[in-house]
Order: sequence, then structure tokens, then C-alpha cells
Amino acid sequence: MPKDYSRSLRVADQIQRELADLIQNEIKDPRIKQITLTAVEVTRDYSHAKVFFTTLANKEDVFLIENGLEHAKGFLRSNLSHRMKLRITPELHFVYDESVERGARLSKLIDNAVAQDTALHRTDPDSSA
Repeated sequence: MPKDYSRSLRVADQIQRELADLIQNEIKDPRIKQITLTAVEVTRDYSHAKVFFTTLANKEDVFLIENGLEHAKGFLRSNLSHRMKLRITPELHFVYDESVERGARLSKLIDNAVAQDTALHRTDPDSSA
């Protein structure tokens, strides 16, 4: 195992896997069914974990999802403490991850620019293509 893969990174990965399983199989709240956990960052003392999530739902539903996650925070932390043998179970903080949405928007802009460039070269009689 590489030296740069520290214990805190391994704990963060395990927390992400366990929370994803809990959300998918144990949570019955319809507000938080269609989310994906993208990353978990754990503090060095394992007292806090920042859980990043994304969803395919529209912007208006993100507020409802965040409320649902805040409501389920205690249940998730309690079950996490039973599944993982840590001295301290971290306090969970849920953060909406906009990177997927931002990436899709940039990809669309690039596709539009390429399409415009292609259309410009087709109509330009001076282009030598």
C-alpha cells in the first residue's frame, strides 16, 4: 500500500461506502433516494466528516435533499458507529457537490463551440479542409 494513502483517507473511503449503503438500503425518506455520494473528507482527529453529494434532480430539490439528510444525520451516524469500529464516530456535515453540474455545463459549452466552429468551416469557401 502506498505511503501517501493515509489512515484518514482509508477511513473516509470506508465512511463513504457505508453511508452509501445505508442511504440506499436503510433510509425510507423519499427526499434522499436519488443522490450519489461523491467524496468524504475526515478531519485528522476523526471528529468531523464532510460528506459531498450530488443529484440528478433539479436545483429546487437540492434544498429538500439537504433537509432530508440533516433529518437523517443522527440515524446515519448511529448506524455508522455500529458498522465501523472507531473510537470516535465523526459528526456528519453534508455538502452539495456542484462539480458534476459544472462539468456538464462546461462540456456543453465546449460541444457548442466545436459545433459552431465546424459550421463556420463548412460555410466558409476560403477554408482549405
